[in-house]
Amino acid sequence: MRVLVVPDPATPVVGVAVHVDVGFRSEPEGRTGFAHLFEHLMFQGSESLEKLAHFRHVQGSGGVFNGSTHQDYTDYFEVLPAAALERALFLEADRFRAPKLTDENLRNQVDVVKEEIRLNVLNRPYGGFPWILLPPVLYDTFPNAHNGYGDFSELEQASVEDAAAFFDTYYSPGNIQVTVAGYLDVDEALRLVEKHFGDIPARPAPVRRSFAEPLPTGERRQVVTDAHAPLPAFALGYRLPDPGADLEGYLGHALLGSVLGAGEAARLQRRLVHVDGLVTDVSASAGLMGPLDARDPDTFTITAVHPANVDPDRVLAAVDEELDKLAAEGPSTEELARQVARWSAGLHQENDRVMYRMLGLGARELLYGRAEIAVELPDRLAAVTPEHVRAAAEALRSSGRGVLLVEPTAAQEGTK
Repeated sequence: MRVLVVPDPATPVVGVAVHVDVGFRSEPEGRTGFAHLFEHLMFQGSESLEKLAHFRHVQGSGGVFNGSTHQDYTDYFEVLPAAALERALFLEADRFRAPKLTDENLRNQVDVVKEEIRLNVLNRPYGGFPWILLPPVLYDTFPNAHNGYGDFSELEQASVEDAAAFFDTYYSPGNIQVTVAGYLDVDEALRLVEKHFGDIPARPAPVRRSFAEPLPTGERRQVVTDAHAPLPAFALGYRLPDPGADLEGYLGHALLGSVLGAGEAARLQRRLVHVDGLVTDVSASAGLMGPLDARDPDTFTITAVHPANVDPDRVLAAVDEELDKLAAEGPSTEELARQVARWSAGLHQENDRVMYRMLGLGARELLYGRAEIAVELPDRLAAVTPEHVRAAAEALRSSGRGVLLVEPTAAQEGTK
């Protein structure tokens, strides 16, 4: 088990996060959504604490807690007053030692997850757009292309035996990382981690799988209908450089996303919204679930919502024109500096909170073996040149891509 301790004497709180090296790309075929379902099960009590006891202990201490499932990891975290550090470590170690995996808990959480999917995907406009709908257009393999939220029939087939096997395989001490941050003494924090996690029985850590697959050689296109969407939309997906092997190239793509879509002066905002009036909203970003949030492969996305009387191919042509301009000339020095300042200010604001700083450090340590990346990001972004962004734009234009078109059906259904 890896332990990362981050003292911060300027804050009166302490945070504890446990990152598990398994996300929805690792879940077995026939069990889509299982990694997320299992995250829910980890909040249903343990062999020593009844259901909701974890909640009461955290909230009774004035703390907050949560968990989330990503492509390549699942995290569990809480932030409490500094005096409650040992309580937080006890609670996290307790559920990682022996969560309460019962049929009652499983059936209950399957229903909870299904309701979450109804709320966030099935019954809302643009639900699952683009993170669920775009990957099967761009990728071929099950880990990269399947729906990480889950299929109802497959969630319903999940068994306690499936849950126990998943826990035994992926939730071994050698496959988790504990991050402790905030107002703390390093030696004391390490002693408490050893006290509470040290007696969890060791089990073999799983061999980490590679999810690599060939780059697409051309454009792939798919149309989906959305009964709740008021307007058509599209998402473009391109492959990103591997941040573990080419961080410089990855950050060039990340800032390309900012130059294209961040703020009213960004190129696609200016061209598509304000000048040509082709779309009502447009964005561009690196990372299907955010920048530096997954191992290779990951996705660069451009999304837009446009009026029904606008041909999506006209919008796509305008996007390609802007990419071609950047591939030929790159952004101006001032344009890039504005986006670097914008992103760096956001990083500093986010890292001002113990919870986000802790989660960022823990995720980068787990994914890339260097928590320091989270601290170095402002300087690494400042070192990105217009040539890096130009090369990123050229890479997008010279590679295959996925094109997802969302067509609304609500208006047609309403006239029947």
